[in-house]
Amino acid sequence: MRNILLVARKEIQEGLRNRWVLATTLLLAALALTLTFLGSAPTGNVGAGALDVVIVSLSSLTIFLVPLIALLISHDAIVGEMERGTMLLLLSYPIGRWQVVIGKFVGHVAILSFATLIGYGAAAAALAVTGVSSDLASWTAFLSMILSSILLGAVFIAIGYLISALVAERGTAGGIAIGIWLFCVLIYDMALLGLLVVDQGRVVGGELLSALLLANPTDAYRLLNLGSESVGALSGMGGVADNAALGATTLIVALLAWTIVPLAAAIMVFARREL
Repeated sequence: MRNILLVARKEIQEGLRNRWVLATTLLLAALALTLTFLGSAPTGNVGAGALDVVIVSLSSLTIFLVPLIALLISHDAIVGEMERGTMLLLLSYPIGRWQVVIGKFVGHVAILSFATLIGYGAAAAALAVTGVSSDLASWTAFLSMILSSILLGAVFIAIGYLISALVAERGTAGGIAIGIWLFCVLIYDMALLGLLVVDQGRVVGGELLSALLLANPTDAYRLLNLGSESVGALSGMGGVADNAALGATTLIVALLAWTIVPLAAAIMVFARREL
């Protein structure tokens, strides 16, 4: 455990030196505040609570931005150190390869968690200062959105590690990471929408739709935060959530599986890789 924490601290210190922590925190805070002040303007017209509108806006922002940040900070975690020669130095100490991967993962998740908590917490503070009234259910949904955003980031950090363990060059890892981000965030949903339009309910029923949604971590996150009763009508995901019939527990388990499986695969690949 001590080795894991030492590696995690090393990653956090490098993140501070490389300004990753500051950059991601400022970016998330700036965008969150912008969406909070601009997005809550039409609440009087649509009859929705200001916090519900913010949840929809920040969830949509998370789907695009958090996976990209996670992949950018993780895609060269292994191959980058191998190219620089620092991995050999690190492994010359009494530390296992699996401890290196887990330690790096903990450090990168800590960086992303700090940025998300501060960035999205600024949006909550702004709403509180402006005197916007919201019920307990909306604040609970907001907290759930923050925690699930961190979990979504952990998913793509784990995927980034698997990429980094498989490839031989940082440039290749970066290209694959961007391709995976585009596929999960944009291409997959466009293809799924096209399939549903063409199928017209003949083949794709509720169970198959549920499986297809769980096959993409961003869709699991989207359903978890945008498919509930309070924000489902506002986000347009209420009907999809009803047809898929996936509960919050199932969606959280899916996101945990999307984190554990790539991370375990990265550990196994790295353990067998020649330095």
